[in-house]
Amino acid sequence: MIKTPIIVWAGIARSDLWDIVDHIAGDRPKTALRILGKIEEKVTDLKDFPERGRTVPEFERVGILHYRELIIKPWRVVYRFSGSQIVVLSVLDGRRNVEDVLFRRLTRPDFA
Repeated sequence: MIKTPIIVWAGIARSDLWDIVDHIAGDRPKTALRILGKIEEKVTDLKDFPERGRTVPEFERVGILHYRELIIKPWRVVYRFSGSQIVVLSVLDGRRNVEDVLFRRLTRPDFA
């Protein structure tokens, strides 16, 4: 029997998510709650299909293949799957140039 992986949110990823929700809630609280639910639902679905997300293109170009991402337009949810757990590392606005943020965050030793 295959064990279902657990989902762990890195503190910074949880902060990313709440920053998004807080920003939207200022003008549209119901929309903010809907977006929160949508992102959390898609992340929870990774338990059944953890390799569903694509390899992060910015990393793939340099041979780093163990980070994946879900696209929940316009956001990019970056995670790592390691058999028993899925670690959500970032939730970023995909309309911006996120390459520097990704490299800075995900190449730190504590994200290895």
